[in-house]
Amino acid sequence: MSEKPKSKSKLRKEKFETDAGIPLKDVYRPPEDAVDYDAELGAPGQFPYTRGVQSTMYRGRFWTMRQYAGFGNARESNKRYHYLLKQGQTGLSVAFDLPTQMGRDPDHALARGEVGRVGVSIASIEDMRMLLDGLPLGEVSTSMTINATASTLLALYVAVADERGIARSTLSGTIQNDILKEYIARGTYIYPPRPSMRLIVDTFAWCKAEVPKWNTISISGYHIREAGSDAVQEVAFTLADGIAYVEAAMKAGLDVDEFAGRLSFFFNAHNVLIEEVAKYRAARRLWAHIMKERFGAKDPKSWQLRFHAQTAGSSLQAQQPLVNVVRTTVQALAATLGGAQSLHTNAFDEALALPTETSARLALRTQQVLAHESGVGDIVDPLGGSYAVESLTSEIEARAADYIKRIDEMGGMVAAIEQMWPQKEIEQRAYEYQRAIEKREKIIVGVNEFQMDEAPPTDLLKIDPNLEREQTTRLGELRKKRDGQKSAEALRALTAAAQGSDNLLPRIVDCVKSSVTVGEISDALRAQFGEHREGRH
Repeated sequence: MSEKPKSKSKLRKEKFETDAGIPLKDVYRPPEDAVDYDAELGAPGQFPYTRGVQSTMYRGRFWTMRQYAGFGNARESNKRYHYLLKQGQTGLSVAFDLPTQMGRDPDHALARGEVGRVGVSIASIEDMRMLLDGLPLGEVSTSMTINATASTLLALYVAVADERGIARSTLSGTIQNDILKEYIARGTYIYPPRPSMRLIVDTFAWCKAEVPKWNTISISGYHIREAGSDAVQEVAFTLADGIAYVEAAMKAGLDVDEFAGRLSFFFNAHNVLIEEVAKYRAARRLWAHIMKERFGAKDPKSWQLRFHAQTAGSSLQAQQPLVNVVRTTVQALAATLGGAQSLHTNAFDEALALPTETSARLALRTQQVLAHESGVGDIVDPLGGSYAVESLTSEIEARAADYIKRIDEMGGMVAAIEQMWPQKEIEQRAYEYQRAIEKREKIIVGVNEFQMDEAPPTDLLKIDPNLEREQTTRLGELRKKRDGQKSAEALRALTAAAQGSDNLLPRIVDCVKSSVTVGEISDALRAQFGEHREGRH
């Protein structure tokens, strides 16, 4: 009797690939032309920084553990910051509501129903005093997720520090200040791209002289990924934005090594663990070569891509929300294995509401367990030398470089945005991803597989609707008691600076110290710069 051939084991699916469509081999082996990894990649802390920007990484100190927080009014948010610092958080991260982000005061018609909803409402120096009350500004690093009004919110922060006698040279933190990704992915822009770029460059120059420890921009791939891009597009479009900022600053007369060391980046931490680790490594290496070879930067700090990561908000599901704890843990592990300098972990209930104290504490504890119990920080670049990681790193780098080349051929990122090209690329990728979920080619636990009937949670954070009314009342009282002549003079000086070429930051600082509001400053600049409308330029 002849023996029947043995049947092959059935695979889970026909093809295996990353979310960015990179085919995955079943087994990775060293390439035929393999060379010594230290010579090829550089050791940790050495160019091109594939293996990390510091030689000791987390052996020296852990990443900064931030929790993004802000809701209602400044008083309520201040309580949350004090709570998080007591729980072991090592850096503050401020979320602002949409009116603040869009340069509208709480009493503006377009702000109605949005005041304090997705972040804290900050309209004036009084609000900023309350937000920062009792916080050690000269000791703690503060990240502010703000873009179109970033220069104004930074001016408010510095003005409060000035009042408290805290030296500007001791202030450390980051403003996101990345307006290009707003046109690409998020939508909280005010002015057209070119005057917005002027505000950013003015901020670079002013901070170099006045607040030298401040990171003047956090070039953000996070929102690009949240809008539906894949990992390759996240790297490519983020670095292309970075290139545009460097070119604008150099065109304005700044030497690259005067500001490049204060650039920082903000990336998403998504679900596909190995691809995400490779993504961070590829971004570091590509940026190092761009800064050294394209822009001629000579200071090693100018070559280093330092980044904050946040776990993927778009991956959080309203169904079976506790499962989000697992997703967030995997994503946080990817960020730490990939060498993040700071990290925010989302709370499990954020698909339903702003986090409660309990869910925010659990999100922070997730980082603390990784740091103190997992051993992830005990080895510098723990996945370095993995055949799969190194192969994916090179593949992501090559594909991202191709995207950047196409953007250069269009005339750079500002021109590409005006042509709506990156927006369309992301829309197409988002559509393909959603179709894969709907066709069950991609399984999302609790959504299109492993569903269960369950009652929605009842212990969600609810914003008191009276907060909006109180904020509007306080703003009216501020306008009555301030020195109207002084406020008007400060606004006139800002308008004159906007009409010319003087740096706008000193005028904005004068405005906020004269109790001019965020909305009034934004309106003065709107009158000179105009407002951006999608598809028009």
